[in-house]
Amino acid sequence: MRGTFFLGVDKTPKFEVRDMEFAPLRGHDVLVRNKACGICGTDVHIYHGEAGSADVAPPVVLGHEFSGVVEKVGAEVTKVKPGDHVAMDPNIYCNHCRPCRMGKKQNCENLFALGVNVNGGFAEYAVCPDTQCFKVKEEIDFDVAAMAEPLACVLHGIDQAAIKPGQDVLVIGGGTIGLLMVQMAKISGASTVVLSEPIEMRRKIGMEVGADAAIDPIHEDVPSRIKEICGHAGADVIIECVGKGFAVEQAFKAAGLGATILLFSVPGVDATVPLPLFDVYKKELKIVGSMINPDTHQRAVNLIDSGRLEIKKLITHVYDLEHLEDAIHMQMSSESIKVVVHP
Repeated sequence: MRGTFFLGVDKTPKFEVRDMEFAPLRGHDVLVRNKACGICGTDVHIYHGEAGSADVAPPVVLGHEFSGVVEKVGAEVTKVKPGDHVAMDPNIYCNHCRPCRMGKKQNCENLFALGVNVNGGFAEYAVCPDTQCFKVKEEIDFDVAAMAEPLACVLHGIDQAAIKPGQDVLVIGGGTIGLLMVQMAKISGASTVVLSEPIEMRRKIGMEVGADAAIDPIHEDVPSRIKEICGHAGADVIIECVGKGFAVEQAFKAAGLGATILLFSVPGVDATVPLPLFDVYKKELKIVGSMINPDTHQRAVNLIDSGRLEIKKLITHVYDLEHLEDAIHMQMSSESIKVVVHP
């Protein structure tokens, strides 16, 4: 049993493939044979020594977007059995702190995650609590099943955006999250979904998975194009999926009267942008954030099982455990959308 351990941002090399041993399973433990694990923006943040949703203490096996097959179960496990195909929800909450008891478990003061704080998906096997194992249909591709976690986060963002049928939606950023947002905005009843993305390949795939129009923000004026496409000034809902100041500024410029701006992506810890206060006042803008996936993982699995989403098209590159660092570099590249590791 092997796993690729993250040794720390100050180490050379930063990753090392090591043999792994597992203690006997406790009552609610599940041993999963990992089949696919996606690389997330959080993994990139950790790679660069930046903050993610929770603190990292190397050496640790990263990878929190993963799927696999149940190999063994503890004596008290009833939710899954050996042979089941599962997608993992990595985020574990204490259910005792004030945010948890106030219905805001995404802000749990004791949050920890598989593949962040404890060993996760960039390994041949992982031990997971049975509460984090969600069964998927056997015919679902493991690469697609591994996308349940980012999709669950998208669903929380869609809940926060509160799209109403007939609204016009602008999605800024055509990476994995942006292209999932395009599809979920459509499912939510948006009359027009527009994608703003500078990379032609991503714009093309955005149109293939449901966008009604795609804008190149480098060479086109986004507010003018929104008016041309939608027939009025500004979108009703803007979903920012880039995590950079220029994208946030674009969101405000493209916002229509009474618009909701969802700042979804994970920015740098110290990132700031000028806030156009008069626009917030005059347009009555609503600005919302979104943090991970509280109680949305089962809904994500349901959608994946239904086959209603185009997910396989978003997976552009596949690597093995020995080339995890190369995979992370590819995820940072404009050549990729979603990079997956096959343990």
